[in-house]
Amino acid sequence: MEVPAGPHRPVADSDSQAWWSAIQDRTLMVNGCASCGRKSLYARPFCPHCWSEDVALVAASGHGTLYTWSVVHQNAAPFDAHAPYVVAMVDLAEGPRVMSTVEGCDAAELRAGMALTVSFREDEDGFVVPVFHPAHPVSSR
Repeated sequence: MEVPAGPHRPVADSDSQAWWSAIQDRTLMVNGCASCGRKSLYARPFCPHCWSEDVALVAASGHGTLYTWSVVHQNAAPFDAHAPYVVAMVDLAEGPRVMSTVEGCDAAELRAGMALTVSFREDEDGFVVPVFHPAHPVSSR
């Protein structure tokens, strides 16, 4: 699937086109290295751990843990319409850390190490982005 262009969309280059295409198909991918076996992000033609060029995108499990986060209360248009929202760094079960948003719970309920699961949000124009939700129900304290 071709990544739709837009003024507030990531620019997909030759390295990231396949990753964004997989996201549009609701599949989270990581780079897998056949030489050292480690996983990495962002998509690129070599392994940042051993420098091997024997890498390929592989499906990720979609499971991760919350490393850190920040609540954005004000941002430039069009993002300000969604404020407040949580920007987070998520450690994927496969090893790489990814930046995304956390949805489906109040920011006060977030805890470092909280189990998260990926889901995919379709924006108004049809563009799909990966977001994370708590893996287990949370309750307000």
